[in-house]
Amino acid sequence: MMARDLAYALGPVTWARECLDFDPDPWQQQVLGSSNKRQLLNCSRQSGKSTTAAILGLHRAIFYPSSLVLLVSPSLRQSGELFRKVSDLIHTLEIRSDLTEDNRTSCTLHNSSRIVSLPGTEGTVRGYSGASLIIEDEASRCDDGLYFSIRPMLAVSGGRLLLMSTPFGKRGHFHKEWTEGGPGWERVEIPASLCPRISPAFLLEERRALGDWWFKQEYECAFVETVDQVFSYDQVMNAISSDVKPLWAGGML
Repeated sequence: MMARDLAYALGPVTWARECLDFDPDPWQQQVLGSSNKRQLLNCSRQSGKSTTAAILGLHRAIFYPSSLVLLVSPSLRQSGELFRKVSDLIHTLEIRSDLTEDNRTSCTLHNSSRIVSLPGTEGTVRGYSGASLIIEDEASRCDDGLYFSIRPMLAVSGGRLLLMSTPFGKRGHFHKEWTEGGPGWERVEIPASLCPRISPAFLLEERRALGDWWFKQEYECAFVETVDQVFSYDQVMNAISSDVKPLWAGGML
C-alpha cells in the first residue's frame, strides 16, 4: 500500500489514469507531471484546462498533508465552478467520508489539507498565507491587484503558482507574464486545433459566428488588440524609452 501511494504521489499522471479513470492528453501529462513552480496555461476554451487544474489541486491536497490549495478567479461563481470539478473528483474517489469539512466553497481532508475557492478580489485573499498551490483561473480577466496580492503567499511555502486562461487583449498580468515574464515560467499553449475533442466543423462554425477578433482569443490563443484601441500595444511600448530625460528635475515647480 505504501509503495503504491508513493508511486501515486510522485506520478500524478499515473494516479489520474488508475484512480480517476482519466486519460490525459499529452499537454495535460506535461502539466500534471511538471516540477516547475511557475506555469502559464494559454489554452483554448473547452481544451480541458479546468479539469487539469482540478486534478492537480486534489492531488496536492491528498498526497501532501496540511497543504493549502487556493482556487481564485474573477468571481466566486467561477471559482465555485472549478471547485465543483474538484468535488466531482472527490466523489469519483469515494473519499467524501474522509472530509472533515465539506461545503460549496471549501473542503478539508483528514490529513489537514484544505482546498478553498475564492472570488477574485484583492481584499478577500489577503487573509491567507503559506499556500502550497495557487490556481488563478481566467487569469486574463483577473485584476492585477489580485495577482500582486497572491504572489507573497508563496514566499515562505515555496509553493506552486498556476495561471490559466484564454487571452483577453494585450493587457494585464497574464499577457505580461506570457510575453515578458522571463525563463522562470513554463508556458503551455494549446489552441483548439490541437484538442481532439473539438471538431474542425465546429471551429469553422464558431469563426463565422464570432468573427476573427473573438475567435482568435477564444480558440487560437492569440493576444489581439482591443477593438477600440487607437494605438497598438507594440506602438505604445516602442514609444517608451529610458533614454529620454525628464522635462523637470527635482519634482514639481
